[in-house]
Amino acid sequence: MIKDDCIFCKLANGIIPTNTIYEDDDFRVILDASPSGQGHSLIIPKQHFDNAYLIDDSVAAKVMPLAKKIALALKEEFNCDGINILQNNEAAAGQTVFHYHVHVIPRHKNDAINLIWKQLSFSDEEQKETAERIKKHLN
Repeated sequence: MIKDDCIFCKLANGIIPTNTIYEDDDFRVILDASPSGQGHSLIIPKQHFDNAYLIDDSVAAKVMPLAKKIALALKEEFNCDGINILQNNEAAAGQTVFHYHVHVIPRHKNDAINLIWKQLSFSDEEQKETAERIKKHLN
């Protein structure tokens, strides 16, 4: 399904021109229009899914192999020191466009990109309790 009012549906399906670096039946990979650095790419499904909770399993299964392919191409082209593969869900997690997409970001030592969080510490007992709380939701 494509949503008429979704800009990423339009980008992924060629309705709006993009700087496309890869395309197949399921995805278009484009350079981000507001990149964190050179080569910052977006993997966008051609079908509309609001986020990772709603993406079809068959489409989701193709995302990581494609992200790997793009990451290797970026690493080779830009001789970067690392790659971030990042996907945000809902506004609280940084999602600003509500069409599932994956960022593939070349990283260089001492670049200005800040994706670091404060690391917390929990006791073993707290970790065991948390694991059990999560497990009850998995089938």
